[in-house]
Amino acid sequence: MKTYNIGVLPGDGTGPEVVAEALKALKAISDAEGIEFHLTRYDIGGERYLAKGDLLPDSVLSELRAMDASLLGAIGHPGVRPGILETEILLKMRFELDLYINLRPVVLLPGVYTPLKDKGPEDIDFVVVRENTEGLYAGSGGFLRKGTAGEVAVQESVNTRKGVERCIRYAFEYCRRRNRQKKLTLCGKTNVLTYAWNLWERVYYEVAKEYPDVKTDYAHVDAICMWMVKNPEFFDVIVTDNMFGDVITDLGAMIQGGMGIAAGGNINPDPGQTAIFEPIGGSAPKYAGTNRINPLAAICSVQMMLEFLGEATAAGVLLDAVKKVIRDDMKSMDAGRMGHGTREVGDLVVKYILEP
Repeated sequence: MKTYNIGVLPGDGTGPEVVAEALKALKAISDAEGIEFHLTRYDIGGERYLAKGDLLPDSVLSELRAMDASLLGAIGHPGVRPGILETEILLKMRFELDLYINLRPVVLLPGVYTPLKDKGPEDIDFVVVRENTEGLYAGSGGFLRKGTAGEVAVQESVNTRKGVERCIRYAFEYCRRRNRQKKLTLCGKTNVLTYAWNLWERVYYEVAKEYPDVKTDYAHVDAICMWMVKNPEFFDVIVTDNMFGDVITDLGAMIQGGMGIAAGGNINPDPGQTAIFEPIGGSAPKYAGTNRINPLAAICSVQMMLEFLGEATAAGVLLDAVKKVIRDDMKSMDAGRMGHGTREVGDLVVKYILEP
């Protein structure tokens, strides 16, 4: 029996609820496929911070680094000023564990509503590869004359040759393995952000020479947003920086059916390294404890985790179960409109795993 060590960070708000359903699905996969998962739970998040003044201890980071992968629910608490938890937990995990790839599939599953007229699952099926440890999120900058009428705020985008190249190279490899259109689109802003994007563009076309079987394409980020709405079928794999990736993946979530179905992974694809998978929506505190939040995004993040671990068969079983729930049992992906509660949706996924 294969065994994996998995970290579990339920987090804040509805995070513990959706993680509970994701773990139910993982247990069913364990029973159906003969894979063992050793779970270690961590109470990282707003509640811990308010109670103990503690954010992300180095000891927890060390343990997460040793995990095969981890599952995160959500970070965000109405009692904590915005920026504290995001910077000292989410970004710190990405930077300290060198999770330099944010992987975001934008896939419209059959039966899921999209606001795009006349578009279906055959049109919305692409992946965004986002650089995850540099750019504007690196935290470089500062204030001058803070609090005065002449205040100056500087936020610098940090882009290294190493960081840009390893992200682009991963995107080419992923595009080749995905083997769909075999087209990699660079999303940038070369006409205005001339320093950072000169580096990105140069590296992109240099690396492209090693992948003659992959078609290259470029579009400014504003054009990407327009084409994602008008002609999402244009895209196969998109590679971009930290900020642009953050923005376009939320647009991607909406066209694939909303936050209730959108999952992502923060990964280090180098051999022997770890990854953290999560639903991309926030903690949604207004829905906490109501049994109304959609758990499918968290369950789909487990599906991505199984793929990362190399368990392709198990990942396929879980995805098939999710598709059956959507097809046969759910009215909507929106919280409170699903036709079932959070726990009941999780039970249905388990049912289809164990009784395919």
